[in-house]
Amino acid sequence: MVNYFFDTYAIIELLKHNPAYKAYEDYPLITTILHKIELSWWGLLKYNQEFANILLQSIVHTQEITNDVIRDAILFRQQFKKRDLSYADSIGYAFARRHDLLFLTGDRQFKDLPGVEYVE
Repeated sequence: MVNYFFDTYAIIELLKHNPAYKAYEDYPLITTILHKIELSWWGLLKYNQEFANILLQSIVHTQEITNDVIRDAILFRQQFKKRDLSYADSIGYAFARRHDLLFLTGDRQFKDLPGVEYVE
C-alpha cells in the first residue's frame, strides 16, 4: 500500500474539501512540525486565532526531522535553487523520499519531480 507525505498545500486542500483530494482523506496524515506550523499560520491569516488553535490541536502526531533529512533537504534546495523552494517544502520532500512516501502536493514547483503525486 502506498502512503503519502502531506505537504501544507495538500492538508489545506483537504480542509477546503477540494474534490480532487477526496481520494486521500482516509490515508494516515504523515507530516512534520514545520508543516503544522505553516498550517496554523494559514489558519490564523485565513480565519482567526481560534481556528489556528484548532489546527494546532488536531494534528497530534508529526514526524521527526532527522539530520539525514535535513542534509538531504539542503542539498535538494541547493540543486533546485532557481525554484525558490521553502525550507519546509524541501524538508517535506526529503522526508518523503527518505521514507519511501509519495510527496502529495498541488505546488507546481514539484510537478515534474520523482516521487511526487501532484494534484491540481
